[in-house]
Amino acid sequence: MASKVDTALKASLAAAALLAGAGVGYYYGLFLPGQAARQEARELAVQDARRKQEDAQAKAQARERAEQLRRREAAQQEYQDCLNFAELSYKQRWTASCRAQHDADVSALADCADNLFATEEGCRARVAIRPERDCALPGGTARSYSDAREQRKAECLARLQSVSGQPGVQAPPVPSSMEGNGQPVDPASTF
Repeated sequence: MASKVDTALKASLAAAALLAGAGVGYYYGLFLPGQAARQEARELAVQDARRKQEDAQAKAQARERAEQLRRREAAQQEYQDCLNFAELSYKQRWTASCRAQHDADVSALADCADNLFATEEGCRARVAIRPERDCALPGGTARSYSDAREQRKAECLARLQSVSGQPGVQAPPVPSSMEGNGQPVDPASTF
């Protein structure tokens, strides 16, 4: 009977060793590599999610920069249009005043020529006909036109600053038709 117990004990010990070996083999052979694969998959998923979030943020920032650039360009274009309108309005007023002076001179010459005692040469000597365009205007008129133009330009700059939200925005320099002493400059040089 001792040999049967001995054989059963040996068989039990062999089965226990086999079970323990199978458990250790399963742990190191299947469980740990699977766990490492799952951990690696989790890390890859986290990295992928982080990369997608960074890409989305980069795209949003790029869209925001593009929108800011578009708004800035639109504001600059509106500013240039405003300046162009101020300059055009100035030139039109100047030309209209020149035309009015010219028409008054022509009318005065015609009145003089209608006089029976006046000669054509005498009338031309007395009444000088100023040019219809690019004439010299009286100082006060020229100054008022120039002041109105500068005021419009200042309004354009104020509008640009309010749109851009930056009170320190400086406008590019624009040539003025007035010299520092307040004397009118020939408007032909500004055309």
